[in-house]
This record gives sequence, structure tokens and C-alpha cells, in this order.
Amino acid sequence: MLILYAAVSGVALTVALWLAGDYGRTKAYEGLKTRAQSAADLNATVLRSELEKHRSIPFILSTDPDVEAALTSRDPGKVELLDRKFEGLAEGTRASVIYLLDADGRTLAASNWKTTTSFVGNNYGFRPYYSRAVDKGSAEYFALGTVSQRPGLYISRRVDGPTGILGIVVVKLEFDQVEAGWGRSDMPSYVTEERGIVLITSNQNWRFMTEAPISAGDAASIRTSLQFGEVPLRPLPINKVGDDTFGGHPAQFVTVRLPDAKQSGNFLKIEAPVRTTGWQLHLLVPAADAVAGRVSEARLSLSLVLVPILGLGAVLLYRRERTSALAAEAAAARIELEHHVEVRTHDLRQANERLEWEIGERRRTENKLHTLMEDLSQANRLASLGQITAGVAHEINQPVAAIRVYADNARAFLDRDDKMHVQDNLAMIASLTDRIGTITDGLRSFSRKGTGEVGPVSSMEAIEGALLLLGSRIRAQSTSIECHYPIGDLVVFANRTRLEQVLVNLVQNALDATRDGVDGSIHIRLDAAGDEVELSVLDNGPGIPQHVLNTLFTPFRTAKANGLGLGLVISNDIVIDLGGRIDVKRIQERETCFTVVLRRYQ
Repeated sequence: MLILYAAVSGVALTVALWLAGDYGRTKAYEGLKTRAQSAADLNATVLRSELEKHRSIPFILSTDPDVEAALTSRDPGKVELLDRKFEGLAEGTRASVIYLLDADGRTLAASNWKTTTSFVGNNYGFRPYYSRAVDKGSAEYFALGTVSQRPGLYISRRVDGPTGILGIVVVKLEFDQVEAGWGRSDMPSYVTEERGIVLITSNQNWRFMTEAPISAGDAASIRTSLQFGEVPLRPLPINKVGDDTFGGHPAQFVTVRLPDAKQSGNFLKIEAPVRTTGWQLHLLVPAADAVAGRVSEARLSLSLVLVPILGLGAVLLYRRERTSALAAEAAAARIELEHHVEVRTHDLRQANERLEWEIGERRRTENKLHTLMEDLSQANRLASLGQITAGVAHEINQPVAAIRVYADNARAFLDRDDKMHVQDNLAMIASLTDRIGTITDGLRSFSRKGTGEVGPVSSMEAIEGALLLLGSRIRAQSTSIECHYPIGDLVVFANRTRLEQVLVNLVQNALDATRDGVDGSIHIRLDAAGDEVELSVLDNGPGIPQHVLNTLFTPFRTAKANGLGLGLVISNDIVIDLGGRIDVKRIQERETCFTVVLRRYQ
């Protein structure tokens, strides 16, 4: 029986370990997908933010009086003034180049007017961003520069006059900083346009490669327009391994293998759209180590539970067989005794004394048998009690031991400043403590999981989101930031992304104002004022002069030496669009307070 039990236990353990590995692999992919989707959405948001910041430049310049004057008069002095204005604006906004085309597509003024690669005098009438802007008023076109041979996004806007079109304002945006930020991550990223051609990538060798072979017609059109120069448009060197399956059901994850990646193994591919464009962001997350670790962890956890149970079952089976053997021996002894009684009864008269002795022996044997049966019954009760005690101790010791392991891991990750894994380990510790509570008192716990439209938004979450985006700069600057929140959260009518954009701008201005101060400080306050909510950002910088304060929300008016005067204008437009307003005032001559007033969500 024990041999059969051992064989069945071995098969059960093998099947259980296989199922545990499959479960661990499923959970690992789910965790990776959640983490990767968050990273992809963040990368797409950062890219979209960079685009939105530069889209306003050609719109504002198309209504600039200096631009209209240069186009209508062609006066060299006014053109040079516009060259210098474009040069300063390009430097402040980190645009690659800003230039103005006349109605025929010839460059009249450019921010690179003093360089050897100046666009002044060049005719770009053949470029689609010119023809589309002429037809539709504005255009966006990603291409390789014909002069600089550097890729970038051309954003154009038509300048209209009383008699018709006067010219086209063009801003070229390059994504070197975005690509450099992606390149520092172990997760390769790239962005493709509608035809699947890679435009922006953390791996420079992948630029202008394709997700799949493109049609001959598209290739000919690209060659004719010189959009991507003479690049061969080869497919990306990404080898699809295939879809994984869990429990017989196809998974929603695709793994790929990258021959030229920093590390070998499988990657999980995640996609996220870049809103307001036709682009798609792709993120590749290393999966091999995470999956292997989660599989090993699941199998180890199962082994810690199943092996003691199977061992206890073996002990109980051994005791049962031993008890059966003793009972069989006792039955055989009883049968043999009865046989002797029958024999001795026949000789009762001849051996009366011996018969009495045998009767006494029989009684003593029965007493011993009775005592033995009581001992066996007591042993069985103790074994059952031990089984229950061992089960309870195991259920408690397992999360306690796991808590110790996760605590040690959290300390190691904290030493390496790996906050994400520290948070994961702390979350697991919290979950395990809930499990101990479930064992001891029977409590249960539960767990939980915007559109771009205006709706209820948490003011505190918006502030924390803004501070998260500015975390690196805040840590690098000695300015202290204090947040003052009321009891309870205040919810406003807003859009989370746009509200964070306004708060980021105000906090950045406060950081600029306190950058050179010794005891710079910023106070962020959240207050309720009837049906409105006030979000205030106060700094102890040098303050804003009164003549600047009166025109603070006018384009290109700023008190900063390197400022453009566009951030507050855009922020003010956003808040007005959300149905609120921005108030600004000086306090004690050296303190400036910006207050965003929004409708409160009741």
C-alpha cells in the first residue's frame, strides 16, 4: 500500500508542479503586461506632451505682426529682426529650427540664418507640409531634413493676409532627448506611423525600418518625396516567437526575440497609441527572467504546502497498516486461545488446575488486548490532533516566512534604489499579513483596479501627479516644497492630463524663481471656497515686477531672462477652457502666488 501511495504521490506532485509553473508563468505575464502598459502609456504621454508644446508655436507666430510685416514688405531690417526672433524662440523652446516660407515656398527667415546650413533662400515648395498647409491651413509631416539630414517632425501653419495667403510658418521638432531617455531604459521603445515605418526609436539602427514590408506604391511615393532620403526601408530585426497559451486558452501577449538587444531572451510587446497623431508606440519588455523567477516561486510555494501534506499522509497510512497488523495478530491469538480452550475443556476433569491456569491466562491476555486497543485509540486521537495543529502552524508559518523573505528583498532593493520592486515587496507583505488575519479571525479583504473629457478629477492626485513628473528636478534643486491639503479630498471639474500640465507649469515657474535663492521654498495649498476649489502655488522668489504682472498672460511677455512668455498663456487658456480662471498676486514684494480656481464637483 505504501508503494502504491508513493507512486500516486509522485504523479500528483509532478502534475501539481507543472500546473504551478503554468500558473506562475500566467501571473508573471500578467504582471509584466500591467507594468509594461503603464510604461508605454507614460512614454506616449511624454511624447504627446512634447508635441503639444510645439504645436502652439506656429499657431501663435501665424498671427504675429512681425511675421506679417516681413512677408508684406520684404524689408531686410524687418527680416533680420524676424531671424533673431526665431533664433531666440528656437533656443528657448528647444525646437530644431523655426522658419518662414513665402507664398511660393521660398524661405524668407529662419532661426538658423547665421549657420552654414541656413534655410534662408531655399525653396521647400515640393514638401508636403507646404502644400498641405496651403490647402488646409496647417499640416504635420515627419521627414528627413534635405539640408541637415536629421529626422524630425515639421509642423506648419498658413499665414493669411487681406488678399490671401502670405506665407507658411514651419517649426521642425527633433526627438533626441526623448530617444535618449528611452535609450537609458532596458525596455526598447519605438514609434511607427500609419504605414508601419519607425520614426522615433531608442535604437538608432532601427530608424526608418518597417514593422512589415511596405507596398511598392508606398515605397515609390516615399522615394519621390525624399521623405526618408535613400534609406532602404528594411523590416525590423524582430523575430516573433509566437503567442503563449495558459490553461488551453490563447494569451493576449506576444513574445519576440531581439538579436541585437542588450540582453537575450524573450520580450513582451506592448502597444499604445499616441493621441492626436496617427502614431503607435511599441514597448518591448524583457520577460525571461521575470517568468522564470515567478515559475520557480510558484513551484517552491506549492512544494512547501504539498510535500508536508503528502508526508503526513504517508505517516497516517503507515500507522493504519501497523494497527491492522496488530489487530490481525490479536484475532489470530484469540482463535488460537479458543482452540486451546476447546482442547482443555475435553480434558477438564483430568486437568482442572491446568484449565484454571489457562482461563486466568486467557483473562490476562484479554486485559492486555483491551489495554492495547485503548492505547491505539488514544494514539489515533493524538495523530488527528497533530494533523490539525500542523496544518494551522503551516498556514501561519508560510506567510510569516514569506514576509521575512520579502522584507529582506525589499531591504536589498532599497539599497539599490529600486523603488518599484520595493513597492512590489511591500505590497506582498501587506497581502501576506491579510492572509494571516484571514487564518486567525476569518476576515476577508478585497482589492481594486479617463478619458480625455472633462469630468470629476481628484485635486490631490493631480498635484501629486505633477510633482511626480517634476521629481528629478525637485530633487536636484535645494528648494523645499510643502503641500497643504484640507481634511478630505477636493474633486473638481477638469481633465486630469490638462490640469497636471497647468500645475507642472506653475511649479516649474516657482522652481525657476527660487533657483538662485539660499532658502527657496514653495507652498502648494488646496482650499475650498464655496462652489469653487482653489489650488495655490506660492514661492518666495524675487517676485514679478508690476509692469510685467499687468501683461503676464500676453504672449511673449515674461519676467525670466530665458523665458518665452508662452507657458502661462497656454495654462490660462486651459483653465478658461475648463471653466475656471488663474489669479496671480504679489505678497510682501518678494513672494508670488498663482491660484487656479476651478468648479467644485459636488
